[in-house]
Amino acid sequence: MCASVTFARIHIAPVLGDFMDRHPGLRLEVVMDDRIVDLLEENIDVAFRLGDLADSTLTARKLATSDRLVVASPAYLERHGRPTAPSDLLSHEPILYNQPAGGAVWSFRRGTAETSVTLRPRLSFTAAEGVREGVLAGLGLTMASRWMFADELRDGRVVSLLDDWTLSPVDLWAIYPAGRLPSAKARAFVTWFTGYIGQK
Repeated sequence: MCASVTFARIHIAPVLGDFMDRHPGLRLEVVMDDRIVDLLEENIDVAFRLGDLADSTLTARKLATSDRLVVASPAYLERHGRPTAPSDLLSHEPILYNQPAGGAVWSFRRGTAETSVTLRPRLSFTAAEGVREGVLAGLGLTMASRWMFADELRDGRVVSLLDDWTLSPVDLWAIYPAGRLPSAKARAFVTWFTGYIGQK
């Protein structure tokens, strides 16, 4: 199976013991990569992807949805102040995730009002691990799914900003190789993982 590095590290690797205990005869290889991997070429049974699916030929199943937040560390906010409106972000230090699930245009909604800001970051990463570490180090703020900072939001290492505005949610998909029936082990893993992520 395949998933982005951060999502796999936070939400898959720590709980794999339960799945492997239920299926003691099963061997599992976890490909952790933020790139869009070709499942047929890499012989991968199932991948987990976040966000919009660009390829409509994929066999996909939506598993869950998370809200998106703008987050920063208390140390960053102490130095730069707290934004109170989306337009304030233009005077802040955004950290961007330089993959299809990221982007420099952040669109907000509050009631019937909609607004977008186009950010010009000094810092971007091709892996979400870099975005996380940059935020935790107080280098800037970012937009991310709640899944990406779940523990840090709970313990206060990062805080959610602009909470009276909403961002479009992010979907989690199970993707299977096109033109091939999902394997029994892929189906078993997706069923098991859906129960876990549904509690997050």
